[in-house]
Amino acid sequence: MEFLYEYGIFLAKTVTLVIAIAAVVIIFVGAAVKPKVKKGEIDIEDISEQLEDLKHSFLEHTLSGKALKAFHKTQKADAKKAAANEETKPRLYVIDFNGSVDANEVDSLREEITAIVAIADATKDKVLIRLESGGGVVHGYGLAASQLQRLKNKGIHLTVAIDKVAASGGYMMACVADEIVAAPFAIVGSIGVIAQIPNFNKILKKNDVDFEQITAGEFKRTLTLFGENTDKARDKFKEEIEQTHGLFKQFVSSQRPSLDIDLVATGEHWFATQALDKGLVDTIETSDDTLLKYQDERQIYKVKYKVKKTLSDKLAIGFSGGINKAGVSIYSRFKSLNP
Repeated sequence: MEFLYEYGIFLAKTVTLVIAIAAVVIIFVGAAVKPKVKKGEIDIEDISEQLEDLKHSFLEHTLSGKALKAFHKTQKADAKKAAANEETKPRLYVIDFNGSVDANEVDSLREEITAIVAIADATKDKVLIRLESGGGVVHGYGLAASQLQRLKNKGIHLTVAIDKVAASGGYMMACVADEIVAAPFAIVGSIGVIAQIPNFNKILKKNDVDFEQITAGEFKRTLTLFGENTDKARDKFKEEIEQTHGLFKQFVSSQRPSLDIDLVATGEHWFATQALDKGLVDTIETSDDTLLKYQDERQIYKVKYKVKKTLSDKLAIGFSGGINKAGVSIYSRFKSLNP
């Protein structure tokens, strides 16, 4: 018995050592191999079929007797008719955009837009963007809005649906649409610009730490984290913020000329029912109602660009998504506490 015990300990140590060596080898091999260019593909979901399946499943569980038999009979006839009409019915292409602070989702958006522009019939097809974003960096959301503008340039009708929030950069994207629909309590607006940084200069001075910063160009750096900020630098920084705000206002006005831009571009945000009165949205309804509205008249497809992700990518995206959701949650709670 003692022999078996000692053999078990020896075996456990051996297995542990082999696993450790294998892990080190895998790490070195992975570091040595040149990373391949990530390739993705467009994934298509038939939302029309999903809605029909949901309807049929519900009816099969609620009908009985003659009603159920009659339903199955008409179901077969409807299936044949739907198959015949699928190719001729106008289409509604659906894209989901859940924007983070750095708007990295624009990489997928540009591929999805390109795919739709390549095949859509501008005379009859439409696009629905289900948009959720509390905003973020100007250049990221500026590019995202430009991607939506590509649809408009091709004459393709664009609807943006807001179920929760489209604020700041999110609204910059939304205002490109021909029509904006929003759920009653969705947060909309925040047409403003914010920038803030801490300054640790006093702490450094208190601890006798010098900070050196050398620049070429008077305004290469304005406000800094560790240097002593001057009134001239603050004025220049504020001037840049005002310029960005001015461009933001100009862009929104060009997309929705009927807006009283000075009234809505104060940085404030509103619930959709309030935003409707100010002209920021056109219709109060959820994206679900929008889809049901188009169910009978259009063939609906969801378009998504998918890239095969590594484990590190998944962890990074999960962390970024968690931070973004936390930010949107705080934003929403703040609004609910400060109507």
